[in-house]
Amino acid sequence: MSTRPISDHALLGDCRSAALVTSDGSVDWLCMPRFDSPSIFARLLDENAGYWSIRPSGAAEVTRRYLDGTLVLETTFRCPGGTVVLVDALALGGGERGHAMGASSPGVLLRQATCVEGRVPVQVVYAPRPEFGLVKPLMRPVRGGLVAHGGAHLLTLSAPVDLRVSGSVADATVTLRAGERLGLALQAGWAWGAEPPHRSPRRIRRHLKDTVAGWRSWSRLHAAYQGPWQDQVALSGRVLRALTFAPTGAIVAAATTSLPESVGGVRNWDYRYTWIRDTSFTLQALATAACEMEETAFFTFLARASATQLDLGMDLQIMYGVGGERDLSERPLTHLTGWRSSAPVRVGNDAWLQRQIDVYGELLDAAHQIYRDACTPDALTRSFLIGVAEAAARRWQEPDQGLWEIRGPNRHYLHSKLMCWVGLDRAITLAPLLGATGRVEHWTRAREQIRAAILTRGWNQDVGAFTQTFADSDLDASVLMMPMVGFLPGDDPRVRATVDAVAARLTDARGLVHRYRAADGLPGQEGTFLLCTFWLAHALALAGEGALAEQAFRTASSYANDVGLLAEEVDSATGEPIGNFPQAFSHIGLINAARAIRDAG
Repeated sequence: MSTRPISDHALLGDCRSAALVTSDGSVDWLCMPRFDSPSIFARLLDENAGYWSIRPSGAAEVTRRYLDGTLVLETTFRCPGGTVVLVDALALGGGERGHAMGASSPGVLLRQATCVEGRVPVQVVYAPRPEFGLVKPLMRPVRGGLVAHGGAHLLTLSAPVDLRVSGSVADATVTLRAGERLGLALQAGWAWGAEPPHRSPRRIRRHLKDTVAGWRSWSRLHAAYQGPWQDQVALSGRVLRALTFAPTGAIVAAATTSLPESVGGVRNWDYRYTWIRDTSFTLQALATAACEMEETAFFTFLARASATQLDLGMDLQIMYGVGGERDLSERPLTHLTGWRSSAPVRVGNDAWLQRQIDVYGELLDAAHQIYRDACTPDALTRSFLIGVAEAAARRWQEPDQGLWEIRGPNRHYLHSKLMCWVGLDRAITLAPLLGATGRVEHWTRAREQIRAAILTRGWNQDVGAFTQTFADSDLDASVLMMPMVGFLPGDDPRVRATVDAVAARLTDARGLVHRYRAADGLPGQEGTFLLCTFWLAHALALAGEGALAEQAFRTASSYANDVGLLAEEVDSATGEPIGNFPQAFSHIGLINAARAIRDAG
């Protein structure tokens, strides 16, 4: 069982895979060559599932930061005998700059410890456990490091010192003096392929230099946002870039699987996939962070992944693998105990089988953002978007399982109807570009029918607010999106009443917002949702409540860890960040709320 706080981890990314590093220098999570690959290190989920630690052998005072404009991590250990600085990164390809960052990432984890003063013994412990800890690899020393064979992996560890091998663990203690460095690199290859080359200390330093330069080049091109919380917006943009799978443009919801929404409970899901529901808000965040190329790549990926399903008359799938895979069947990893005994640990996500009609609106709103400058989509995309609008007009009256993927019976969720309205509203605007002006009358009629249904059946007079489902009294934070998507103005009395109701009834003592409080068919109570708290800030800004909006924003953003990363949720009892980490949705909410507060003055 792993007990280390989720917020103790920092993200490394190369736009293909992700690693998480603890504050004491241990890589406790690494999947290669893709975000959704089986892990090499997974101590995050079980003490026996592998790690790689580099740290002083004695007590140390620790501080850490990302190097300016990068996701290259610098951890400083101040010891009685001296100071060691550890720099960690997932390598970018040499010469990668700007928009091309991640295009040729070699799949190498770089680690370099430098003694900057005094004399410090540094301990290295290397315990890879491929396939989520199922494999204890066979290790053999070679010139320049170690090779480990296990399952489908061949792991090459480049190290300038001799490591002692005991079973499936290798370790060494090296005393560094001021000015001395210890550089190591790990590359994963295929067990039946050629052995990856070892990297010399000089080559490792060059890789680190190239990686820092790549991140800084990208950051300079994506520094358009000027306003409050500028540094947090910039970091959130880098997090979204790190969670992007460069070969396709897909953006994963989080870097991890099965970090719980309820500590010790069963609400443990695999988030290493791409959801259509995130599309329009993600594109808004990318636009704010000046990520135009990333916007286009993400939308293109989703359009291509989903187009053939619509042609077959099927419901659009709500999520995909980073390569566009559709079958994301879920299975438990029963050999893992889970973070703080939160089991089962799952890989795959059966939400791919759910029906969510909000996806039509998400795609059309995204298309509206992508083609806002009147560029014309190609013929296949035009046909696809017309089909999406027709599906929204045809299916908006049908029940589904809603934005939050509640694993229960289909119901008439207000948010799903709202997004169908959004889809048709955007399709009407796009009609000239789509060559679909002849359909505008039909789409307009359906849009007004949805509007009337939401205003009459979605409003609950007894509650004094718009509610989660038609003819229901439960509140849901997703209704805060009504002014954000332009359905009603932020100062509309019904919107103001709904915002007040969410603030009063879905907000805990810390000022953080729950998604909902209704029964959802699962045991336990999930934490508060950081995205929803940023939504509250966003809605308050649109309502003209600037001071309250800033207060809600500061409350949510205060739960970032020491390097600025946000989890999915916060435990209501303890105030501890929980859920998959770092969570793209939380960083998206931060970017969009910051912009809304700035624009509201």
